[in-house]
Amino acid sequence: MQKKVLVVDDDPDIVLMLTDRLEALGYTTLAAGDGQRALELLESEEPGLVLLDLQMPRMTGLEVLEQLARQEQAILAHRPPIIVMTAHGTIQVAVEAMKYGAADFLTKPLDMDHLTLVMQKTLEREGLKRHVAVLREEVESRYGTIVADTPAMVALIELTKRVAESEATVLLLGESGTGKELFARSIHQWSKRVDKPFVVINCVALTETLLENELFGHEKGAFTGATTQQKGKVEMADEGTLFLDEIGDMAPDLQAKLLRLLQDREFHRVGGTRVVRVNIRVIAATNRDLSTAVKKGAFREDLFHRLNVISVSIPPLRERPDEISHLAELFLQRYTKEMGKPGMHLTASALQTMQAYPWPGNVRELENAVARAVVLAGGREIGPEHLRLPHDDEEEPKVYEEPQVREANALPYHQAMERYRHFLIEQALKRTHGNQTKAAEALGLQRSYLARVLKQKQAEDRKDEK
Repeated sequence: MQKKVLVVDDDPDIVLMLTDRLEALGYTTLAAGDGQRALELLESEEPGLVLLDLQMPRMTGLEVLEQLARQEQAILAHRPPIIVMTAHGTIQVAVEAMKYGAADFLTKPLDMDHLTLVMQKTLEREGLKRHVAVLREEVESRYGTIVADTPAMVALIELTKRVAESEATVLLLGESGTGKELFARSIHQWSKRVDKPFVVINCVALTETLLENELFGHEKGAFTGATTQQKGKVEMADEGTLFLDEIGDMAPDLQAKLLRLLQDREFHRVGGTRVVRVNIRVIAATNRDLSTAVKKGAFREDLFHRLNVISVSIPPLRERPDEISHLAELFLQRYTKEMGKPGMHLTASALQTMQAYPWPGNVRELENAVARAVVLAGGREIGPEHLRLPHDDEEEPKVYEEPQVREANALPYHQAMERYRHFLIEQALKRTHGNQTKAAEALGLQRSYLARVLKQKQAEDRKDEK
């Protein structure tokens, strides 16, 4: 958090009083006697907070705020929060100042204890805003990569951008691992709702009862243990986008409640009677053939038509082999940065191996393979042996016949690496007949770290047994 404060006031006594008090509190201060000088210091010094008087000659505080509001964001590297001060405080003036972006409003004569508190709260809010911005940037960088090296994918992305401009419900179709969530996030980012929540719920990860509660929330006393009211994911997505992944696996009874949400944008919390209305955009995804499911009676026909306003089919990776190399390089850049292994590269033989492999797990399997290779490669070169891909023309290495590793290929990165980590430890313990010290040495780990991992896994196993 920056501690440089710009004090803007045409009264030298007030400037002196404020700077003395702020410097005693540990802030660095700058001073400006008029609005024009304040603008110059904002650009050159980049303070972390501004105390701005509204009544000044040459350029008033409101004019400063108005000019800042008109400026392009690129002119100032970071616009700091501004607390306005005036001896002529009225509600109308306060509203006008807030309209132009003031963070708070104080009247003179100033209560210094109150001013200090307001400054602290304002800087805390600014810190949270920056933190959220950083997290959003990280999320967008992680999910914001749609590779378009073929005419078919370029056309698909252009279609997705046109879809994003509307408010229509979208149904994303494609095999597991093709990037349906990535497309859903992109639709949200390209839409008018980009600054609102993007909320994801996996319809196959929970039982019907838990999924209903996750979607719609519950009222206090709705069931044993419901000691407070809890909002569901649908309410969290209000004004934004709700992404329903694996919609084809939703239970029939819950499908009826989802249908009402899509029709009327309203629902009841579990155990509630009050209607809750929301303004959401719905995107659904499935790897199933919903038309066939409708014919078999496994999926409601009316819900299918509500979801299928605009459908987008995402082709599997084997149908776009020209994109494998580009995707692999993108994943390599991401994971070498995350793991602190700069300078690593894929060899020509590794790329050839990747091109020849059918990728049944699609983009997700490719991502996991690259991430695993970054972990396994001892040097800067990543060869075919580090990818650990099965081949049709030779027997697959015995170690990769283990179900833990086969299953890991279809999991998201962090889950896959967790599964694979436990597998490596189990193999090392088998080779050392349960000797943790020798297993740790073989793996290049600290004995205490290995013990901690094993203890954590035992606790997770006991929890699963319950």
